[in-house]
Amino acid sequence: MKKLLLLLLIPNFIYAELVLEITQGSDNPYSLAVIDFNGPQKISKKINSIIKSDMKRTGEFVILDNSQLISVPLNQEEIKYKDFKLLGIDFIVLGSLISESKFNLSVSYDIYDVRKEKKIRTSKVFGIPNKIRQLSHYISDGIYEEITGLQGVASTKLLYVTEERAPDRSLFQLVIADADGANEQILLKSTEPIISPSWSPDSKKVAYVSFETGMAKVFIQDLASGNREIALENSTQISSPSWSPNGKFLSLTLFQDGNAEIYILNLKNKNLTRLTNHYSIDTESSWSPNGSRIMFTSGRAGSPQLYEIDLRKSNSKPRRITFEGNYNAKASYLANGDGAIFVHRSNNRFQIALKYFDENFVRPLTESRLDESPSISPNGNVIIYATTEDELGLLAGVTLSGARFKLPAKQGEVREPSWSGFLR
Repeated sequence: MKKLLLLLLIPNFIYAELVLEITQGSDNPYSLAVIDFNGPQKISKKINSIIKSDMKRTGEFVILDNSQLISVPLNQEEIKYKDFKLLGIDFIVLGSLISESKFNLSVSYDIYDVRKEKKIRTSKVFGIPNKIRQLSHYISDGIYEEITGLQGVASTKLLYVTEERAPDRSLFQLVIADADGANEQILLKSTEPIISPSWSPDSKKVAYVSFETGMAKVFIQDLASGNREIALENSTQISSPSWSPNGKFLSLTLFQDGNAEIYILNLKNKNLTRLTNHYSIDTESSWSPNGSRIMFTSGRAGSPQLYEIDLRKSNSKPRRITFEGNYNAKASYLANGDGAIFVHRSNNRFQIALKYFDENFVRPLTESRLDESPSISPNGNVIIYATTEDELGLLAGVTLSGARFKLPAKQGEVREPSWSGFLR
């Protein structure tokens, strides 16, 4: 086995830290005033700063600072709704910091609808010692959910691969971070490539492909303990792991007979079930939200296209999903299962695209020339993907409402993103 350095979730500074850049908002954003929370100023400013950044990152909110307001209420009785209506503000957030103990901090907050002139939410978020960012993300998610009706994803995590190139060989790192790119932690370091990271449904484990043994192998790693194991011990290359919604199975690409085919691995007894059987390459499988279907990329039509198999039917034959263009690959289902996101080639540009299954056309979502590896947020509203800018790999995101952001690394390149499930 080649030399490998394994680190277990060590919260040290990582030089590849991501830096959030908002590049475009949605066409019709909500206007939100987040009043500085009552309490110790240093902590209050940090919490408010994180909340404002979270809300801006969605692209669906314009945030007004205290200095831009006509009046700054400290409580409900001081709210002058006409002052906020004059500025076109839709919602107001007021909050207070509560010391539960010497090491614990909680926050209570209220949301007010300016048009209706009434309180629409009261919540309390119980703090975790030394976890100000996490507490702030929970508040952001509560605000987002109350206003949009969708669960927020500020408190979720991203998994991705960084590469630091050197004259002799590159250093690859498997990294986990908050959804805004902060709080990076290394899961794995290797001088051999790491690709195709994938979260378990409960977000307690990850699967990924490592070449440390000299060929592609799928590893499963527990995040709490750092323990990991090879998913399937055999003498062939294995790639593209995807978890079933119940966490009991992995769909994989195996080269057992010299050709790439889709198999399903029972994680309990390690039994394999072959899903495809074709002389072309079948790879990049993903499960539907209810676990009844699997979508994959196949070259059986002469070019990479998306196909789907219904697991509820015995001897189900793959059904072609995409017909527009000569390259459609690396697909994932939308959260509600009514469509898919994938890489689509149009005019020699590789773009992230969306297709609803009841439509006969593809909707390009990005405009770059080399976009790849899309992963959709658990609320189904944001897509993060890898792209190339000035010959460097970085992450970028787009919401279904048209907002855009970037997450470039301070140093090195970043690729292969995967979005966790909800963590609360």
